[in-house]
Amino acid sequence: MTTTRFAPSPTGYLHVGNLRTALMNFLIARKAGGTFILRIDDTDPERSKEEYVDAIKEDLEWLGLHWDRVERQSQRLDRYSAAADRLREMGRLYECFETPTELDLKRKKQLNMGRPPVYDRAALSLDAAEKEKLRAARGDGHWRFKLRQERIVWDDAILGPQSIDAASVSDPVLIRGDGQVLYTLASVVDDTEMGVTDVVRGADHVTNTATQIQIIEALDGTVPRFAHHSLLTGPQGESLSKRFGTLALRDLRARGVHPMALLSLMARLGSSDPVELRHDMDALIEGFDITRFGAAPTKFDERDLFPLTARLLHETDFAEVRDYIATLGVPADLAERFWDVTRENITTLNDLEGWWTMFRDGADPVIEDEDAEFVAEAMEMLPEGPYDDESWAKWTAQVKQATGRKGKALFMPLRKALTGQPQGPDMAQMLPLMQVIRARKK
Repeated sequence: MTTTRFAPSPTGYLHVGNLRTALMNFLIARKAGGTFILRIDDTDPERSKEEYVDAIKEDLEWLGLHWDRVERQSQRLDRYSAAADRLREMGRLYECFETPTELDLKRKKQLNMGRPPVYDRAALSLDAAEKEKLRAARGDGHWRFKLRQERIVWDDAILGPQSIDAASVSDPVLIRGDGQVLYTLASVVDDTEMGVTDVVRGADHVTNTATQIQIIEALDGTVPRFAHHSLLTGPQGESLSKRFGTLALRDLRARGVHPMALLSLMARLGSSDPVELRHDMDALIEGFDITRFGAAPTKFDERDLFPLTARLLHETDFAEVRDYIATLGVPADLAERFWDVTRENITTLNDLEGWWTMFRDGADPVIEDEDAEFVAEAMEMLPEGPYDDESWAKWTAQVKQATGRKGKALFMPLRKALTGQPQGPDMAQMLPLMQVIRARKK
């Protein structure tokens, strides 16, 4: 059975880069009728916060990316310890004592000599007495996985055939000196024991994948199918990493982005298929194909989300927004008409509040100097009401006959005088709604 996972660290809020990974793993699992695991990678006790765990779940629920089960790495430390013991017994995990400064000096020396900055495995030559002396002076060492210095190959679902020479990569640190298990080991143990069959993650993990394949094989696990998606850039090709704080999913939600607009864009962005607006998750799942994505950096422009959101809202039935409109204070008997009048004149639901304020309280009239006399005369002709769908046409016809104005010179000054805006819904539809609300205020 196909099993995928999304494995965020609860050290901050989810952003669009995280979503790219989460969505691809979710769609693969759902298309195959498999299992989607939400795995909270919280092995760092200092940086991991429960508020971020809650925020991660809230964001995924908003998007409709429902998981089948939740796993917490902080509750699996014994499994990582057992795996580390196995690796030690087979001579694949060894203790090192170099300080960060010493390692940096080694890297610089190797670079100066024209060599790749790979760890020199000096710790392997230490005897027991030397290790004990270093522990006494520096504390417990960190633990590195001893790579087999051979070529590591796999067929990547996005990047195609991959081959990395393990001799060009440093033996990865799996356990820090303070005992904290790092991602490279914890992820392998989890993927192996949870039966993860497919792993989709960013292209910046390609080297990690090579080393993890050897760790998986050392622990007698089954290597999953890997796919490494391209990294997102800004619309001009600039790095998004510094902007992720402003592209948090919770912030996009607050700005009124529709979840299906965001999902529709992210499900196709960077693929050879055009972005198509989807109205439900089933359509999104059906149209997803991981092999259609490319390796080139992918440009993301948050502004693209708003036209998609507007299109979705223009096609949205009243029943879907009834509860939201109620939170604005729109009376139930006016709510559906209010939606019908405004739906094609909004970009996000957030825009409804401004329209309702105008209907409820009226607008500050905008009257040009050259139109002041005309507007005053026209307002004298405006009957008390109530108004219906024919009132606007009857009134403007009367004003036209009395003043001689027609076309834009007739309609625009009246619209701006009543609504304070040069554009908006059809005035024939707006006028009855405005009158009903005025009557309620009397």
